[in-house]
Amino acid sequence: MTTRGERLSSFLILALFAITALYPILSVFVRSLDSTVATDDSWGHIGNYVTAWDDGNFSHYMRNSVLIAVLVVSTALILSLMTGYVLGVIRPKGGDIIFYTFLAGMMVPSEALVIPLFFDLRDLGLTDTIWAVAFPQIAQSLAFGTFWMRAYFRNVNPSLIDAARIDGASEWQVLWRVLIPMGRPAITTQLMITFMWTWNDFLIPLVMSPTGKFRTAPMSLAFFETAHTSSAVLMAAAAVLVAAPMIVLYIFLQKYFIAGMTEGAVKE
Repeated sequence: MTTRGERLSSFLILALFAITALYPILSVFVRSLDSTVATDDSWGHIGNYVTAWDDGNFSHYMRNSVLIAVLVVSTALILSLMTGYVLGVIRPKGGDIIFYTFLAGMMVPSEALVIPLFFDLRDLGLTDTIWAVAFPQIAQSLAFGTFWMRAYFRNVNPSLIDAARIDGASEWQVLWRVLIPMGRPAITTQLMITFMWTWNDFLIPLVMSPTGKFRTAPMSLAFFETAHTSSAVLMAAAAVLVAAPMIVLYIFLQKYFIAGMTEGAVKE
């Protein structure tokens, strides 16, 4: 039983960490609403975002980022569910070797692979296409997704799976009708982490799209900063625009994300 003083001290410590984490974000947001840049009075302070959006051609780069993120997240999630189920539930012979191969993929940094990948994809005629940007990120996300979903499936009560099989469910039905509805927190957590990695990735879009045809929003932010070094307000507005999709996604899915991160912390 914790005392009132312990609860108060815990609250103060957490509040301090929260302020430390949120202050830079809030300061950028407040700076982006400065009234010294917006030229259209009808927009008010929101005009800073309109100016940054138009000057940075963010409509094109945001579209690229959304297309790439949807392709990477959806493909990696579907493949991770299947590989995680095979390695965590079916557990075939040699499954551990396959699993450690996926783990090895997580340990290799993209910097060590991006140059050979570029030449391979160039020989296939895929550079400057969405596939050249998406395929390497799908492979990276699949390694983590397999590790994550395998851990979830191995912690599922085996009696639930046995009951479904006794009722005549196939392995495919066990996965899609029993385990996936139960695993919403774990699936949501993987979805958010994969989306964050894909959205923020800078190196792969830079190398795989040398002409900038598939330049992503975070990547375009670096070029926008170079072109607007004299306007901290516009840079702050552009940073808010790029970060907004991740913040909105987290706000809507935070309940499942927190549940997924804490799932398994206490075992009955």
